[in-house]
Amino acid sequence: MKTTRLFLTAFAGFAAIATVFAADKATKTNEKTEVVFSHPEKFADVRDSYNSDAGRDALLSQLEDYIKERGRSYVPDGDKLVVTVTDIDLAGDFEPWRGPQLTDVRIVKDIYPPKVDLEYKLVGPDGVPVKTGKRQLRDLAFMMKISITRDDSLRFEKALIDDWFRSEFPRVAKN
Repeated sequence: MKTTRLFLTAFAGFAAIATVFAADKATKTNEKTEVVFSHPEKFADVRDSYNSDAGRDALLSQLEDYIKERGRSYVPDGDKLVVTVTDIDLAGDFEPWRGPQLTDVRIVKDIYPPKVDLEYKLVGPDGVPVKTGKRQLRDLAFMMKISITRDDSLRFEKALIDDWFRSEFPRVAKN
C-alpha cells in the first residue's frame, strides 16, 4: 500500500514537472520576437576579457533574452518582430596599459559609448510586413543617465534597446 502511494506521488510529481517544461517550451516557440545575431564573431566588441571572446555567447544570450522580454510589451498579439543584430560595441573598453591585473576589467568612460546596429521587420498576422527598418542605436550621453540596475553589466546596451522600443513601437495595452 505504501509502495503504491509512493509510486503515485512520484508519478504525479514527474507529470507536473513535465507539464511545466512543456509549457515553457511552448512559450519559447510562440515568442512574439525573434532575435538573430548576424556574424557575431565579427562584432566590434562583445567580450568579457581583453585577450579572448570567451564570454561572447553568454553576453549575446542575455541580450537576446532581454530583446524578447521587451518585445512582449511592444509587439501586438499575432504580430512577429524579427530583429537581426548586425554589430555590437559594448560600453567601455579594456585598457591593458593599466597593468596585467586589469586586463580583464572593462573601463567605462564616456569616450567608449555603447553601440548596437540592427535591422528589424514587424510582420502582421497575415504574414505581410507591417514595418521594416535599419537602425544604429547610439547614446553619447549614456553616462549621464541614472540607472537603478548598477549591477547589470549590460545596463547601457539594454537602455539603448529600451529607447529604441519606446521610439519605434507603441506600447501594447495589457488585457
